[in-house]
Amino acid sequence: MPPISRRTMLSVSSASLVAGHLQSAVGAMWTPATPKFTVNAVNTISLQSDRYHGWPTLIRRKNGELLVVCSGGRETHVCPFGRVELIRSFDDGENWTYARTLLDGPIDDRDAGILETDKGTLLVTSFTSLAYEPILSKAIATSSQSSPTMTAERLARWQAAHARVNDGQHSKHLGCWMIRSEDGGLNWSPAYRTPVNSPHGPIQLKDGRLFYAGVALWEEGRKVGFSTSHDDGKTWSPLVEFPVRAGDDHTAYHELHAVEAADGRLVVQIRNHNKTNAGETLQTHSTDGGKTWTEPYTIGVWGLPSHLLRLSDDRLLMSYGHRRVPLGNQARISEDGGRTWSEPMIIYGDAASGDLGYPSTVETSPGKFVTVWYEKLKGNAFAQLRMARWQLT
Repeated sequence: MPPISRRTMLSVSSASLVAGHLQSAVGAMWTPATPKFTVNAVNTISLQSDRYHGWPTLIRRKNGELLVVCSGGRETHVCPFGRVELIRSFDDGENWTYARTLLDGPIDDRDAGILETDKGTLLVTSFTSLAYEPILSKAIATSSQSSPTMTAERLARWQAAHARVNDGQHSKHLGCWMIRSEDGGLNWSPAYRTPVNSPHGPIQLKDGRLFYAGVALWEEGRKVGFSTSHDDGKTWSPLVEFPVRAGDDHTAYHELHAVEAADGRLVVQIRNHNKTNAGETLQTHSTDGGKTWTEPYTIGVWGLPSHLLRLSDDRLLMSYGHRRVPLGNQARISEDGGRTWSEPMIIYGDAASGDLGYPSTVETSPGKFVTVWYEKLKGNAFAQLRMARWQLT
């Protein structure tokens, strides 16, 4: 990004600063300082050290219970064994239950988002993938060679998992999925399709609508946009596309999340893999309830993907993974509804590899937070669920 001169900065009027089309310039010109904070504890919360856990989402229910969903039961980052799992804490994260499997389809179930609606309904999201197929095909092709890519035992497991669906039928199980519970998570519906997917799922707006920003995975054109629900997540509207930044390919937009600011401004952040700002977070916003949106713009944040949260004092918090030194997870605060973001708070920066991230955060009491992410720890081939307890000071 080219530097902005002092003359340019001083020439921007107060009225222009408010205008949506100058949002990227505003973000580049001024970034608030790093908020003062303290990380009190970091620990592992998953109880299955012999399984790989990935891409979790954390919520705090109205009754104070913490819920985490993730893609569990895995062998590695890409494999055919993924399933959606749930763990609970009844004491703000001091203790966690053993994982319960909520959804285990015949192919890989990846990511997991969760929302508690105003009606108390729990909605859990996921998507399915066949990304493991090329790895399996290579393993089969090299199985008789002197240096196979898989051991015979592991190959047999992968083939058995793949054989849960007859040949030629696997693609029918690709999709974006949701399950629902109306009794606090005791019972769950069968999985049903949704128009989009994103790692952390939908949000609820103050007008009662559910708002789901994401990607229409596996659909022709792979559109990027949002869908809404007026019936507590039972049905969803057709996707409405977001604008695309000039020069960008929308298929390089990934893993969105949204938040509604106190003034009704809708803010959506996007994982960007276009050449311009590759690996940075882009942002778009709407000031009319989602009727119109700005062209996506950079906010000067390297890291991905984002989880967005409105705090008890109406500030916004973004949490995101940081897959370069310092390896870990960071957070930033916006005092102005997402118009500008603070310098990063490094919630955790001591990871052993870049196989980590997808943090989400809840506020347990004013100014006190719990953040959960996944991380492949040194000396363990299986990524675990990790948690930081921290506070603003």
